[in-house]
Order: sequence, then structure tokens, then C-alpha cells
Amino acid sequence: MYVAGMRPATQYHMQAVVLAPDGSTFADGDHLFTTAALPTGYQPNFSIETPTGLPPQPGIELMNTLQGALQAFATDLSGTVVWYYPEASFSVQPIKLLPNGHLAVLISPGTPTPVGTPEPAGAIDTIREIDLVGNTIRELSLSDLNNKLAAGGYTFTAFAYHHEITALPNGHWLTFVAIQKQFTDLPGYPGTILVQGDVVIDLDQSFNPVWVWNEFDHLDVNRHPFQFPDWTHSNAIIYSKDDGNILVSLRHQNWLIKVDYNNGQGTGDIIWKLGYEGDFTLLGGTDPTDWFYAQHGPSFFSASTTGNFILGLFDNGDDRVFPANVSCGAPGAPPCNYSTVPILQIDESAKTATIVSKYGSSVLGGNTDQPPNSNIHFCESGTARGAAMTADIFEVTQSSTPQIVWHLHSPTAYIYRSYRLGSLYQGVQW
Repeated sequence: MYVAGMRPATQYHMQAVVLAPDGSTFADGDHLFTTAALPTGYQPNFSIETPTGLPPQPGIELMNTLQGALQAFATDLSGTVVWYYPEASFSVQPIKLLPNGHLAVLISPGTPTPVGTPEPAGAIDTIREIDLVGNTIRELSLSDLNNKLAAGGYTFTAFAYHHEITALPNGHWLTFVAIQKQFTDLPGYPGTILVQGDVVIDLDQSFNPVWVWNEFDHLDVNRHPFQFPDWTHSNAIIYSKDDGNILVSLRHQNWLIKVDYNNGQGTGDIIWKLGYEGDFTLLGGTDPTDWFYAQHGPSFFSASTTGNFILGLFDNGDDRVFPANVSCGAPGAPPCNYSTVPILQIDESAKTATIVSKYGSSVLGGNTDQPPNSNIHFCESGTARGAAMTADIFEVTQSSTPQIVWHLHSPTAYIYRSYRLGSLYQGVQW
């Protein structure tokens, strides 16, 4: 049994207590030891503030930075590293705690690399299950995945893993791979152009692909509002436990879409599209400006995940659309690019999306989730557009005037995602 979550260079007492089925106990002796210091280059540059004095949700922050030696790690709420995974060769994107106490990690060269650009020589492109010590329990490299896809009769080649691993209750993993396809004489793009889209791969407990959802089969390649030919730039998959379907975040389409997954038996049809020019009416805000754009990191904020439910996400706002009579960026007008953290009440039957609350920021990237105390927890991956890369993580109250409960600031890091967990152990609250 691995014991994790201790501070570096700190003296601890440890004692094991065994509880037998008959209620009797056995106590081990007391063990006194001092943990090792963090290696050189593994100490993050963080500051922590709790400006309102309100108690934050207890636990740890599990995060990954996409840069430097310390890419995947956990800190306590004082910002001290209590666990890390030493993988500095390429980007860790993301890392997640699994129900069995292990962690799922995706390692690749980029997010993915630019369209038409080959991966660097010697690139690590893999998904792994690791234990708390960092031992690899199992992994599936991109080349091994492509061999399995070919053996299964699939005709596409995966170009890169990127952005997401979602572990399902049945032990399967969902992940993204990028694929590329040539088109000729698309409107506005004469000649031949290489377009990059994404595929959702469902991997069973033996890492065999058992269900595949190819965006080129279900979406119109002629709709490309942002950064074409990186057509969709999918960046998140969340599982709806109530109906077995999935929500897929398409950053470069400014959409969250619901896909008929049906626990691996679905048709792959798109059930609905949420966002500007989608299937829902926006309430409680101005259409089109208050829709989300170039979004990251959605999550469910309610126990219900279908019918009528609450959804949070990180709205990056890169290509935000304004009414025809608004000149964004002009004196007295709103800025053209700004970010928010909207919480949306979704009614699938009425096809309405009502803005419950919205917290403003100005960042690139990010994710949001709701801790058990019902506050809003979110990560601002890179603060201050165009400036030196910094990052901020906030816990704020969910109210009409949100108050900052807890704030982590890094002046030197890009933090892709951050999660507030009870501890490094499933079902255990520190």
C-alpha cells in the first residue's frame, strides 16, 4: 500500500492500524522518518491568498502545466507540492485520478502539432495508467493504437493523442486522436487543403478500440468559424451518467455537442449542438455575445446530467460575436476578446440555455468544476492575452456577487487543467 500526499523535506510519524473483520485491531509500531526534498527544478513558483477568510473546499489541487520538469503534480491548499509525476519530455495533457486509485495520463508532443507538421523525432505519444509511485501499469502508444485500428478495419490513421482522457464506469477510456484529410476547392479555399479534425476512441479494459466517432462523418467541414484548417480542435469529453451519452467540446466550432454514445452502443448521431448558431435559445443574456466561444473544460454542476441540468464551462471568447450595431474594441464598447466562466441551466426538451451566473476573466485555456461545497472552482491557464505566461486558479462563491475564497497565482506557468480533489485516494477526504 502506497502512502502519498506528504510534504517534501518534512519529518513524519507513521503508524499502521489493522482492523480485523471481528472488530479487533492490531497497531504497528511508530515509524519516524523525513521525506526527501524536491529535486532541483521541481519547485513551482506559487502564491496563495484567501482574501475573504471564507473556508475553501478542503483537499488538494491536481494540475498539469505543459512545461518544464514539473508538469503533473498535486499541491495542498498552501501551494506545497505533495505529489508529482516526473515526465518532462513532452506535454502531459491531462492527468486524472481513476476509481481504482491509479491515475490516467496522456503524454504527447503538443495539442496537437500544427496541421501538416510531423511530430518531432523521438516523440512520446501515449496514454498511460500509473500508480501513485509513477510506475506504468499499462499504456497504449499511438503506433500500437494505429495497429489495432488497422486490424479492426478502420481506414484512418491517428496523427496524435491530445487533450483528453475520460474514464467510464465500466472501465473503458475515451480519448481524442487527431486525423487529417485532404479536400479540394472548399468555398474560400481553392485548390487542395489538408484539414485536421478529431476522432473519439472508446478503449476497453484491454485498450482495444471498440467504438469510434469520426467528426468528418457527422459535421459540415464548410463551417469553420475559427482557425481553419485546424477545423474542430476538440478539447474535452464528459460522460452523461443518466443516459450514457457524451458531450464533446469543439473549441474551433464554439460548440458543445451531445453525441449518441449510449454506453458504446450508440449511432454516433449528434443529438444537439449548444452554442452560437446551435440548437438552443439563450436566456438571461444577449445573443450572440453571451454565448461561449473557443471554450475549454466543461463539467456538470448538477446531480442530473440529462433533461434539465446545470453545466459549467470556461468561455475563452477568442472569436466572440457581437450584434451588428456593436463595434467591439471601440471607445465605450466592450473588448473584442474576453473570457467568462458561465454556469448554464440546460433544458433539453425546451432547447433553452439560461445563464445562471457568470464570472469574468481574461485568459487562454482553462477548466471549471463544482466542489462539494457548491462553490465554483476554475483554472485560468494563461492570464493576460499576449503577455508573459502566468496562471491563476480560483475558488469563488456561487452568488450574484461572487467572492474569492481561495486563489493560487503562478507568475511563470501555463496550467492546462486543475482539479480540486478530496485527496490522492478515491473516497477519502483530507
